[in-house]
Amino acid sequence: MEPGLKTHVSDGTATVTISNTGKRNAMTVQMWRDLPPLLDRLAADGSVRSLVLTGEGGTFCAGADIGALRDAAGESQGLAVAAEEALAAFPGPTLAAIRGYCVGGGAQLAAACDLRFAEEGALFGVTPAKLAVVYPASATRRLVRLVGLSTAKYLLFSGELIGCARALRTGLVDEVLAEGGLDKRVAEFSAVLASRSLLTQTAAKELANGTWDVPPAEAEERGAHWAAQARASGDTAEGAAAFLERRAPRFTWPAG
Repeated sequence: MEPGLKTHVSDGTATVTISNTGKRNAMTVQMWRDLPPLLDRLAADGSVRSLVLTGEGGTFCAGADIGALRDAAGESQGLAVAAEEALAAFPGPTLAAIRGYCVGGGAQLAAACDLRFAEEGALFGVTPAKLAVVYPASATRRLVRLVGLSTAKYLLFSGELIGCARALRTGLVDEVLAEGGLDKRVAEFSAVLASRSLLTQTAAKELANGTWDVPPAEAEERGAHWAAQARASGDTAEGAAAFLERRAPRFTWPAG
């Protein structure tokens, strides 16, 4: 089968599967190029509440296609950064479901997701030092925020792979599941996300991701904007009423 990105939408969750099994799901130049418009289409789909990124078969993504790095390293890295930023900017919650290798460009994509769930036995690595590649500034900054300065330096300086226990301890992953338990847990958690307020999730994602690099006054302004959205939507009142009436809330934001 040709390498590519497969998409499936069900019960409010869009699943994007990286498929290049002959090369441990390495991302080709075309796959990097295809990801941002694919994410744009899913973001515009009103039925999509959250997104899961995973890999075909027993591995997540072993990085970028090394042949592309040899032939057009600059183009490949630029496309990878654009794909990473598009994934980070996806408005709803995003979750990387990880088996096997999550290395190089795969780790870059996983770090751009909001959450990462991994199956026992998964291996993680950030490997530009093995190829004399300068890791992109945006990806470096995101990695430092995720795992801290010391662990980021360990990964970047050495290119060594780490297992699930260390990945969990350092914050690189959020949950580790026993073998065979990943799909069930991801489905359960996606159902939880779909039952919660999309307004709260969207606001929380913007504020959590965006308040690092803006003046406090601007962050407060965005917080006030979202508070006004909540009041105007009526969802806050609906949430309180549902709690008191012991029923599931019927949130309506965004209307239409």
